[in-house]
Amino acid sequence: MSGVNNFVEVLVMLKNLKLERPIAFIDVETTGTHPHSDRIVELSIFRIQPDGSEDYRSHRINPGVSIPAEATAVHGITDEDVAEEPTFCKYAKGLCEFLDGCDISGFNLITFDLPFLEAELERAGVGFSREGRQLVDSMVIYHQKERREPGKPRNLKAAYLRYCGKELDDAHGAEKDVTASAEILDSMVEDHSDLPTDVHGLGSFCNEVRKNYIDLEGRLIWVEGEAIFSFGKHSGRSLKEIATEYPDYLQWILGQDFRPDVREIIEKALDGEFPQIP
Repeated sequence: MSGVNNFVEVLVMLKNLKLERPIAFIDVETTGTHPHSDRIVELSIFRIQPDGSEDYRSHRINPGVSIPAEATAVHGITDEDVAEEPTFCKYAKGLCEFLDGCDISGFNLITFDLPFLEAELERAGVGFSREGRQLVDSMVIYHQKERREPGKPRNLKAAYLRYCGKELDDAHGAEKDVTASAEILDSMVEDHSDLPTDVHGLGSFCNEVRKNYIDLEGRLIWVEGEAIFSFGKHSGRSLKEIATEYPDYLQWILGQDFRPDVREIIEKALDGEFPQIP
């Protein structure tokens, strides 16, 4: 799958989303969850023009480091699969040109896919800026519109079933995931009549939702100047309250696979230091 794949046939027919400029849907598979220490092993970009024409690029990438078994368990890509593939540097300039003038979208774009792409481009010495682009994260919309139910996932596969009415085969393969995210976003606009139908409006919606996030994923949010849990059995309760009454719960969080920014907040809370609203 190395090199560039351009699809001639229509992959996703946008029926509801209005485009005034190109939009590029991005999906990456990686060696781990931390953009500045982990690497991309597969990257797919699906670009749609306002006239409906499409371009698609997908690359397997040699990350230059070993792929951990736990990462392979997610996306199925092994060291052997990428041993003969080029490194990211070979594609960096071309990818930046491919994204020129595009708004950007994806499922978990803002906290995962885009930070990984930016980190790789920075390491390759290729300039890339978010300035002037709308960022539309369909996961942010999904989590805002669909209430969390205990034991039910709210991942890409669940969103695809909810909005497109189909099972997503080969989830966590960048090729399938990137086109699925385009289908999901278009169906969301149709399903939720209060959502904007234009990319600028959707980008503003995502920004508004995220304004109260303390960490990148919004595990903790600002409510009337107080840091509040937005997940788990203590959802809706303040960090300060839980640190006082249930410090074991904070210790439990530190033993789980939460993002580094969440762990830092929790570690400080256990020491009596709490975040202050900017």
